[in-house]
Amino acid sequence: MRDTKYRVAIIGCGRMGQNYAEAYTTYPDTEITAIVDANAERRDVLGTRFGVAGLYRDVEALLADTVPDIAVVVTPTKYMKDVVIACAEAGVKGISTEKPIAARLEDADAMVEACSERGIVFAGGNLQRAMNEVQEAASRLHNGEFGHIRGASVHGFGGEISGGGCQHISVLRLFTNAEVEEVTAWGTPPEALDAETDEGLIINGRFQLSNGLECNVFGTPTSCRGVDVWTDECLVRWDWNPPEIFKGYNQQGNRIRIDPNYSRYPWSEYSYLTGSIRSFLGAVDGDGHPWITGADLRQALEVAIAAKLSASRNSVPVKLPLEDRALTLYPRPYRWLGGDATGKPQSPEEATGKN
Repeated sequence: MRDTKYRVAIIGCGRMGQNYAEAYTTYPDTEITAIVDANAERRDVLGTRFGVAGLYRDVEALLADTVPDIAVVVTPTKYMKDVVIACAEAGVKGISTEKPIAARLEDADAMVEACSERGIVFAGGNLQRAMNEVQEAASRLHNGEFGHIRGASVHGFGGEISGGGCQHISVLRLFTNAEVEEVTAWGTPPEALDAETDEGLIINGRFQLSNGLECNVFGTPTSCRGVDVWTDECLVRWDWNPPEIFKGYNQQGNRIRIDPNYSRYPWSEYSYLTGSIRSFLGAVDGDGHPWITGADLRQALEVAIAAKLSASRNSVPVKLPLEDRALTLYPRPYRWLGGDATGKPQSPEEATGKN
């Protein structure tokens, strides 16, 4: 643990930003020194709530006054690129952002490259890939404890494949230690397939992975909602909770669930957001890497774009990486523009955190 505290700026302090602010006020090695939010009334309420004097209307005002150590970017997706690049150019040590990272693939590229060129730690956010049990299950898969991986499947890949769906892609890539190299997809309903956004889009298909595995993708309901990876004897199942481990078979031929005996993680206050933040801070300290990175979010967006592209072209196989980096997939308006702009504003009373 550091003797000195990282100075943290929360940039975009709506409902999700306030979750981050709650977390960062918990840790002894971080101090929130700035809140950036375009909503002046909410900004003042949050300054009082979190005891922060540095209140700014936008990132330009922040950086003209001070450069924080850590920039936590929780703006609507539309504004993430400009904020991330501005912070990178200003010399912030570590930047984290939320999902989806962008709508246009080249915008995600620009963020990743701006941080990489300057040696800045660029982390992702509130994804279950950063749950300590997910990380441990992946490590045990990689070290061969469960045997050689034979197959994988994704379940429930629909509704928002660039937002919620990036949870699936991020866990799949982690568990299999592989990249998606080709996507063949079928999409429904037709009106969702024709729309600019991914709202309501259900994808069924197949992912070809770089390690030779073929991963079946189910958007329509199955018995689970996450990612399955199996070996000759074991099944590792992530279903929006700590992964279940099944090993061997009973007399009826059904898999037997075993106790995974996960290690205790020293930080647990905010579920998988905790793993995201603590691994990010560790990486800024020079110890390891974030459990979810900006590059991970970029890869998830690319797979989502490829899936919709394949489905809209009568299921033609689409190879990754995509050559056309201008391809775009917009999230639903609330994610893209935020609640204030889409008729779902947060009241000052709610922002106090007392309700």
